[in-house]
Amino acid sequence: MRRTERLFQIIQILRSTRSPITGKELADELEISIRTLYRDMAELAAQRIPITGEAGMGYVLDDGYDMPPLMLTADELEAAALGAAWVASEADPSLARAARDLVSKLSEAIPKELRPIVLDASSKPIRTRAKVLERFDGALLRHAIRERYRLQLTYTDRDENTTDRIVWPLLIAFLDRNRYLVGWCEMREDYRHFKTDRVKELKVLGQKYPGRRAALIKDWEETTVKRMHC
Repeated sequence: MRRTERLFQIIQILRSTRSPITGKELADELEISIRTLYRDMAELAAQRIPITGEAGMGYVLDDGYDMPPLMLTADELEAAALGAAWVASEADPSLARAARDLVSKLSEAIPKELRPIVLDASSKPIRTRAKVLERFDGALLRHAIRERYRLQLTYTDRDENTTDRIVWPLLIAFLDRNRYLVGWCEMREDYRHFKTDRVKELKVLGQKYPGRRAALIKDWEETTVKRMHC
């Protein structure tokens, strides 16, 4: 979890209860060290978040604090809610939960008069085919993408040939209701698109691949365009 996400999560945890929460309880829930938590609390204090804490007593978010309202138009809110509804119906379970949480947070963060727009958009049915069945945890894949970890894949192609690959994961792409892992394949020494429902096994390796992910994505885009015009 990135630090900005962790700081927001600390606020959410404190908002959800009126009783003090000890530093150890917060650190355990966030799966971080107590030293890291103290640094995070100092950063929140520097940002003037009204958190009161005493040794042996725990931390409390002062009454009356709320997140600032999002400055979004009605159309922008509807677009965000519709997008979240689509993700909730199409993505893997952990990302689907995140999409539903997003709608909830949007409803809390915006002015009251705009909340019906979010609730109405998020309740509209998203028509789609049967969900893609995947044999791996999508959260692990997204973590590997964000942190640039190499992957070991056992993959079966459309001709039913199964191979083991080492892949540098770059992004997840959606095309015609199918999900693809886009990455650099060490075996082919080239960019490849792997249908996620054909991945038999996925293992996150401890080593990070070289180079910047943004640069590799740009190179993939340029390579794709060149091949389309060949």
